Amino acid sequence: MITNILKDKPTKLFIVLGGVFIANALIAEVIGVKLFSLEKLFGQTPFDFTFLGEGGLSFTLSAGVLIWPVVFISTDIINEYFGVRGVKYLSFLTAGLIAFAFIAFYLSIKLPSIDWWLPVNKSKGVPDMQSAFSQILGQGMNIILGSISAFILGQIIDATIFMKIKKITGEKYIWFRATFSTVVSQFIDSFVVTFIAFYVFQGWSFPKVLAICLVGYSYKFVMAILMTPAVYLVHNLIEKYLGPELAHDMKLAALSKK
Repeated sequence: MITNILKDKPTKLFIVLGGVFIANALIAEVIGVKLFSLEKLFGQTPFDFTFLGEGGLSFTLSAGVLIWPVVFISTDIINEYFGVRGVKYLSFLTAGLIAFAFIAFYLSIKLPSIDWWLPVNKSKGVPDMQSAFSQILGQGMNIILGSISAFILGQIIDATIFMKIKKITGEKYIWFRATFSTVVSQFIDSFVVTFIAFYVFQGWSFPKVLAICLVGYSYKFVMAILMTPAVYLVHNLIEKYLGPELAHDMKLAALSKK
């Protein structure tokens, strides 16, 4: 049985794309606790601007944006060959695995610590390993439901828009359907999760949260455009792997699946 599965190119492709999709989404959730300065990344002093009366703002991003473009590409490629149904399946599976991961984080945080382990990295600036462990892995416990909901909503919107455009344009203009679907879906995803995370649960001011939303979305908007060549590169590699006839048949089947 396993030999037949591994010989089937569409199945192997779905496993690989699904693995990349799930891994990157989960990693982005975990590292998303860190906020960084876009200005400092390029060796510049952070800006100090005022937005809606809130001063001291700068271009701040979540570390999760570093690998999120991979999710963009994965979503569009999965949609191209496996349809909206394939994207929905992996999105719900990923959401379930993210929830499972955070349950595991929560339980591991609650385990009683050994006393000698707590100050083991004190010389490295970490006086209490339990507190550090709790803060990093437990950072999303109160917002995970909102984050998962925003993720699923964004993915379904992305897949639906992508396929509707494809039904109109056919095989042409993959750059347009990939970019436009990502731009729209990430607008919704970014605002939903950021407002839930920082405005609802952290009590940050509306202007500050809105500024973070706009900066984060601006980054995703730019990356959606810049990643267009990567979409074509991955698309061409898959076409060569599948062969023109099988690739054509899969894309036709993807169009007919809801």
